[in-house]
Amino acid sequence: MDKKHLLIQLQSLRLKLHEIADARGSLTDPDVLAVSEEADQLIVALQHIQRNELMNVSIRREDM
Repeated sequence: MDKKHLLIQLQSLRLKLHEIADARGSLTDPDVLAVSEEADQLIVALQHIQRNELMNVSIRREDM
């Protein structure tokens, strides 16, 4: 999955998280926690992409 797609998914989950939390009135509701965990997984995937991008930039600079 590419970075842009992950960011769009994360934004969608963020909105869904707010909606569910408001509807349930609790941040510890199982459905809220499930969406939060899904968002966490996307955040970790984005962090891996960013780390790889930074490593690639660093490697390119060393090659110069």
